[in-house]
Amino acid sequence: MAQLSPVLKQATPVQVARGEGVYLYDTEGRRHLDFTAGIGVTSTGHCHPTVVAAAQEQVGTLIHGQYTTVMHQPLLRLTERLGDVLPTGLDSVFYLNSGSEAVEASVRLARHATGRPLVVAFDGGFHGRTMGAAALTTSGAKIRAGIGPMMGGVAFAPFPYAFRYGWSEEEAVRFALAELDRQLVTTAPAGDVAVFLIEPVLGEGGYVPTPPLFLAGLRERADAHGILLIADEVQTGFGRTGRFWGHQHTAGVIPDILITAKGLASGFPLSAIAAPAELMAKAKPGSQGGTYGGNAVSCAAALATLEVIETEGLVANAAEQGLRLLEGLRGVAADHPGIADVRGLGLMVGNEFTTADGRPDPQAAARAHAAAAAHGLLLLTCGAYGNVVRMIPPLIVTAEQVDEGVGLWAKAVTDATS
Repeated sequence: MAQLSPVLKQATPVQVARGEGVYLYDTEGRRHLDFTAGIGVTSTGHCHPTVVAAAQEQVGTLIHGQYTTVMHQPLLRLTERLGDVLPTGLDSVFYLNSGSEAVEASVRLARHATGRPLVVAFDGGFHGRTMGAAALTTSGAKIRAGIGPMMGGVAFAPFPYAFRYGWSEEEAVRFALAELDRQLVTTAPAGDVAVFLIEPVLGEGGYVPTPPLFLAGLRERADAHGILLIADEVQTGFGRTGRFWGHQHTAGVIPDILITAKGLASGFPLSAIAAPAELMAKAKPGSQGGTYGGNAVSCAAALATLEVIETEGLVANAAEQGLRLLEGLRGVAADHPGIADVRGLGLMVGNEFTTADGRPDPQAAARAHAAAAAHGLLLLTCGAYGNVVRMIPPLIVTAEQVDEGVGLWAKAVTDATS
């Protein structure tokens, strides 16, 4: 009798029967407030009627049209529609299934386009679990442990994680840029570097926003040295941070390559990379493709997702409700000194637990996380030590639901720390 791999561990004890909006209902009929959104995937909530209708209609017409064999209308319409939301100049798109695949495709493109071998990624970044993506990931040992040797041609530079260093954001940025400059004349010579790869907000690394001054500094150095800049917007894209793209919190900075997935299709597997057509054309023949990339049903769901985001004003809602969530969570932290930092952008907020002497406290985070689930609030943990509890509500979340979540969180933290 077959069974799931024992390595697959559930973050919560819930066996779900159905989902609706911001809520999940388990097999016993209990309602749970879902502030995980499938790890930031169900951007329009569970089973949004517009997305459901689009997928149902497409299933009855064409389920799969392999896009290097035949072309289908949902993919063409989605590509045209993405042109309305992609940053200026990023006018060529390539579709895949997952964020990891898109990361690896973007690095392949960067190396082809520049003829250079090195990738500079940043401490705490998460870019996926496949072998190439894992080689670019330092969010936690579990992604890299026991699978070496890793893919070569990767260098890691410090990320300006101000709370971790105990500095101001400005101090952390100065330090990280100075260390990067040193690497570009030592271990990662600038003339050998193809690309800087960064998340606009560290995801698995602890929900730490990339300071605008740091992202601007990367853009400046990339331009000076002929290096490409990749924004890994797998988790931060499609309105999650209160801007359509996370990098848009830094005025005037446009990446050379943008990666999107997760919230792109409201739960259907779809990812993409976007770049200027001139840059995309430098990919080697045969380097882009895949059996399931650009699946017709996923593309139909993505089109419906874009419609919902626009007609329901979900980017603005993410900004507004994100501020409300941040304020509420900081209020909880003020009453519980074990929560040493609350941070985030839009509906992407982390609560970092530390001991009285400032060391990471994953045990307290785990207790609060479990207590929240017992109260009917589903959350996830992250960070290198697992001491950050993160909240990722769907973009449709209301003020009342945010307040409900904050109230349940306050009860959970009280239970976990009493």
